[in-house]
Amino acid sequence: MSQLTGPRKKRRVDRGLFWFTVPGIAVVLLFHYVPLLGNVIAFQDYQPFIGITHSRWSGLDNFSVLFNGDSAFLHALSNTFQLLIIQVVFVFPAPILLALALNSLVSERVKKAVQNVLYLPHFLSWVVVVALFQQMLGSGGLVNVFLRAQDLGTWNIIGDPELFKGLLTSQVIWKDTGWGTILFLAALSRVDTDLYEAAAMDGAGRLRQTWHVTLPALGGLVVLLLILRLGDALSVGFEQIILQQAGVGLPASEVLDTYVYNNGLLSGQWGVSAAVGLVKGLVGVVLVLGANKLAHFFGEEGIYRS
Repeated sequence: MSQLTGPRKKRRVDRGLFWFTVPGIAVVLLFHYVPLLGNVIAFQDYQPFIGITHSRWSGLDNFSVLFNGDSAFLHALSNTFQLLIIQVVFVFPAPILLALALNSLVSERVKKAVQNVLYLPHFLSWVVVVALFQQMLGSGGLVNVFLRAQDLGTWNIIGDPELFKGLLTSQVIWKDTGWGTILFLAALSRVDTDLYEAAAMDGAGRLRQTWHVTLPALGGLVVLLLILRLGDALSVGFEQIILQQAGVGLPASEVLDTYVYNNGLLSGQWGVSAAVGLVKGLVGVVLVLGANKLAHFFGEEGIYRS
């Protein structure tokens, strides 16, 4: 009888913990899985006034923008991939480099003060961030006020289509780089200091220690975050772009997310927008699975073990 007391007690505790998880599970199901059923409109001539159950089925007609090479869709796809490459090359490494720089600071007080300042932009909404950049770089911003005062003309960076992708990149770096250092600094804090001492005894300088001790310690985390980023690869900042799209025009700013918005909510092409969104999600899944397999090939854990 005493042997049953332990397992019974454990089951009772586990049952109580399970009921604590029920609200979270319900929220995930309600807001993340139930809406997936709405993807059915990608195969319908969907009309919101009559609903999903009464809309006419159209098969793969909504996917014609993909199969037939619709020019607007292809242009949005091109802009999306360009921004993706730019962000992977410039935005993704920025928190790593900043974390390495912060980790090199000797004074903990200075490090914490710098971190607090760098975290602040993350908590600003994109509306505020875009407004700040417009006040600095717009036609009536501080930069142009200074240029006029020096009789140097004006330079409307915010409204220049050729500079738009660089502007988006600089905004993302300014807003999210500081916050992105949290995980990397946490990983760096777990590196055994004996490794640095051993490397120093072998004659390794600061750069060699970073290359042979610090970066390998971050390798698994970098691979994990890169795989997760690829899962959301075709989403390159809807809110940030839509707030500035009117100033530079569609040719320079249209991406897949804004294409779905402009053609779905604004133009009423609900089925086409759902089809594009569905394909975008499937591409994200394929990229995650492929990147995870590649990580296993190079000996990294990835996000799961098959």
